[in-house]
Amino acid sequence: MGTQIPQTKVLLDRLYARYNHRSFVPPDPLQFLYRYTDRRDVEIAAFLASALAYGRVRQIERSLTQLLDRMDGSPYEFTARFDSRGRARLRSFKHRFTTGDDISDLLGLFRRTFDDFGSLETLFLRGYRQEHDNVLPALSSFCDSLCRMDTDLHGRARTSTGLNYLLADPRRGSASKRLNLFLRWMVREDEVDVGLWKSVDKARLVVPVDVHMGRLCRILGFHDNKAASQATALKITAGFARIEPRDPAKYDFSLSRIGILEDCTGRRRVQCRECELCQVCQEREK
Repeated sequence: MGTQIPQTKVLLDRLYARYNHRSFVPPDPLQFLYRYTDRRDVEIAAFLASALAYGRVRQIERSLTQLLDRMDGSPYEFTARFDSRGRARLRSFKHRFTTGDDISDLLGLFRRTFDDFGSLETLFLRGYRQEHDNVLPALSSFCDSLCRMDTDLHGRARTSTGLNYLLADPRRGSASKRLNLFLRWMVREDEVDVGLWKSVDKARLVVPVDVHMGRLCRILGFHDNKAASQATALKITAGFARIEPRDPAKYDFSLSRIGILEDCTGRRRVQCRECELCQVCQEREK
């Protein structure tokens, strides 16, 4: 791919210039972070928005609207005083197979985290090391800490299936798309990403990979895997790192707009003529 790097960078920079603007954020769950100015509200809203970023985009948008509206304008204040009344308020909430009780379990952990550490960032940094190649070991440590906190709080041997899904430990081998999405929002700073976390090097981010991103990055020649696994995410991240080594997740938002806003399915359509990837797609078909 070495000889193609300048050409691919020009293409990606064109996509970034076109799409990397707040006007293109809705219906992306990232939009919900912009409701808040207090960093504690942003951290909690960001984790919830990324944790529920599975399923159809419009369904995610509806679910997050319903969930955050129950928090009376401040996710942090709702979490800080979270008790049985808060749990009852969330009990009827449901997003696909995530229940209100799952969210309540998570908020209970966040309440303890803010009491003990002051922020989600501080807890994350306990497992973060500059010598690590990427953020995955720190993410695993972060998930471990929350799961241990859960078993201590509730006196049970293991966390529930629902909470485990929200805390998708990278050691299970998945692409951990939602956790990596959360980190992209927190660590990167530009017109769309909020960049609250200043102590994490954006060069160590792993690109969030779902079916759409996997398909588009296969078109770019970054991988030839069939599944959106952790191995796929690391190959894709390495591909972007060859182009933008200090910021491999830079193009994630703009590239994913092709899937979300342009509804790319990988099949040729009339709309393809307006897409920046059209020529690349044609070349790969030859």
